[in-house]
Amino acid sequence: MSKYLKAIALCLGVSVMALPVDAAPYGLGRVALPEEIAAWDIDVHPDGSDLPQGQGDALTGEDIFTEKCAACHGDFAEGRGNWPALAGGQDTLADADPVKTVGSYWPHLSTSFDYIRRSMPYGDAGTLTVDEVYSIVAYILYSNDLVDEDFVLTQDNFTSVEMPNADGFIRDDRETAELAQWRAEPCMTDCKDGVEVTMRALSLDVTPKDEVPDTATDTAQPETPVVAKDAPKEASVDPELLADGELVFRKCKACHQLGERAKNRAGPVLNGIVDAPAGQVDGFKYSRALTAQADEGLVWTPQTLDAFLTSPRGFMKGTKMGFAGLKSDAEIEAVIAYLKSFPAP
Repeated sequence: MSKYLKAIALCLGVSVMALPVDAAPYGLGRVALPEEIAAWDIDVHPDGSDLPQGQGDALTGEDIFTEKCAACHGDFAEGRGNWPALAGGQDTLADADPVKTVGSYWPHLSTSFDYIRRSMPYGDAGTLTVDEVYSIVAYILYSNDLVDEDFVLTQDNFTSVEMPNADGFIRDDRETAELAQWRAEPCMTDCKDGVEVTMRALSLDVTPKDEVPDTATDTAQPETPVVAKDAPKEASVDPELLADGELVFRKCKACHQLGERAKNRAGPVLNGIVDAPAGQVDGFKYSRALTAQADEGLVWTPQTLDAFLTSPRGFMKGTKMGFAGLKSDAEIEAVIAYLKSFPAP
């Protein structure tokens, strides 16, 4: 150590030792005011305690979500690029590649409220009002088909919302349940003479291949589209049109499924939808708006599908489908052709 550093260290040591025990060492700052502490102390617990006074409805939340959240999370919370989906994923947690969303995975609604209030919108955190947070959470619930379109979320009914995966978590009690195992003496007998590598991570398919796709681009638009293997093809339909339709349908997959194993999600199964009467999928709870038009005889012809996909809310006021619509005639033509290639079972 140089003589200069030694001198500095000596001075610091003498000054510290010279301070009274109860003296403030730096004399900087002040005691935080109660309102300053309250501004940071905004956590909300699963039982709804510490929720702020306010309210928000799903339809208002849709407008706020479209303006402040859809750029990352999609127009109807389906996710975009590498940004996560917030809706869909029901019945996928047991799959090899589960879709973990607010509706399928998160056990407590308070987690959504607390996170959105603190951290969103991205790059402008903390700017949402309490009522805007309530509205956005209500819209996310609506997008997951957990509440009706006219639902109003408040601090009074907050805990009445049933999250599908509320019982899917257990309390981490390893500190007490496994403490004895951690404290046990390690076994140092009957050790193997050597260790042999029997399989590598690459063989287990847990290591990325050498060619890693560019995650900065929109993964929904690969350079070489692949037509779904389980989609029956009509000989008269251009295979390239079907391939384009499959790409467009990726915007719909967060809510809708096709194929033999398709299930209702936030939206109904779409097998056989082309030229079929509206509102006929068993087990799906349709909006009042669609049910009313179905009762009036709405049929999903290519023409009505075209109008609906162009502007769902313009075609059917009150629809549960939050998607803003497809703006390209080519996309609409392609996705209708793709839907038509999946007839009703």
